[in-house]
Amino acid sequence: MTQPDPQDENLSPPPPPPGTGVDWWGEIRGLAAMLLAVVLFHSFIAKPFYIPSISMMPNLLVGDRLVVSKYPYGWSWVSASFHVLPRGDGRVLPATPNYGDIVIAVPPDRDEDYIKRVIALPGDRIAVIHGQVILNGKLVPQQVEPPVQIPVDPELSCDGAPCYDMFERYRTRLSDGREVYELPAFRETLPNGASYVIIDHTDQMLDNYPETLVPAGHVFLMGDNRDHSADSRASIEEKGLGGPVPLANVGGRAEFITFSLDGSESFNPLTWWTALRDGRAWSKLRPEIRRQTEIGTARTER
Repeated sequence: MTQPDPQDENLSPPPPPPGTGVDWWGEIRGLAAMLLAVVLFHSFIAKPFYIPSISMMPNLLVGDRLVVSKYPYGWSWVSASFHVLPRGDGRVLPATPNYGDIVIAVPPDRDEDYIKRVIALPGDRIAVIHGQVILNGKLVPQQVEPPVQIPVDPELSCDGAPCYDMFERYRTRLSDGREVYELPAFRETLPNGASYVIIDHTDQMLDNYPETLVPAGHVFLMGDNRDHSADSRASIEEKGLGGPVPLANVGGRAEFITFSLDGSESFNPLTWWTALRDGRAWSKLRPEIRRQTEIGTARTER
């Protein structure tokens, strides 16, 4: 009878120690580190942003998803994700926006993110008369543009109501069968040459705003959809920004659109592909800069 070789026993794998299993504490630490990295990135570098309203049409549509950089103007209480820090006036590495920048701002009475365009800087005098901006005593040029075409997306909802009900009289069908709203448009150009298209289709209270001096450390913000934007022209009671906005309440600059959905999507990811709007992904959101020779005269009639 063959005797077992003692050396063969040394080749056998040792039995696992008792109690070996999943390292739950290690898993939790790894997950916490990952969440912390995401929060820090969102607070200091960039974060995604969703457009829920029509206030920045035609340049931003309801359903656009975009990237907002957090560092261009320094960091303040508003930079932290979810606005968990107490409000304050201090900023780290402060900088001033440029005319025409699209920025994220928080109103003085609630922790909501608004997206608007910088129209006036610290020390500027700004007024609005019959829909035209007057900056430091001079009319800001507005050239008449061809009507902008906004797609009819009946699935979109703004605060529980269809987004574009007020534009029904501008609804038309194109030769290819698509339905759009053709809205009156103007090209506005600020003193630094920043140029962009706005919508102005009716006369309303926000078309007139008394001359105001923008204090140091503040900016004056307006939406590109001038008749439907609760911005610096609108009071806090009207859910506006209540005048010039402290730069400490400005949390970043919009950089580019990642993708845009027309409202027909559901929780099923398979529906997202068919809901994608063509031609909006990776669109840059910095304003065009025009030379003085390219700037037309201000419109004098509405």
